[in-house]
Amino acid sequence: MPPRANPLKLNALQLKTLVLFQELARHPETSTRTESGEVFLSALPHPHGNHFHVGRKVVMSKDASGLANGAVWVALERKGLIRASFPMAVTLTPAGLDYETGITDEILHGSDH
Repeated sequence: MPPRANPLKLNALQLKTLVLFQELARHPETSTRTESGEVFLSALPHPHGNHFHVGRKVVMSKDASGLANGAVWVALERKGLIRASFPMAVTLTPAGLDYETGITDEILHGSDH
């Protein structure tokens, strides 16, 4: 049986932010894997205009406001999904990497350029 989407009942902004962290963790230019299974992200995007790119995916800036919201980072850390060094860097825990948000396809769009 597939994992249930959003078992920790994250709010919409927390979910969107976690999706972005998960996608950034997939790219070696924005992430470093540790021996413990965590992924350290230090190259966080700074959205400008109406969209930005994460690898080959496009993200609308309106879906990325949690990247600059300390309260979102605190909530994700409290739930054990990240370890935060707001606003400079974040470490995704194995639980954060594997968390099923249920909204990935709504946030990450294919790139046409």
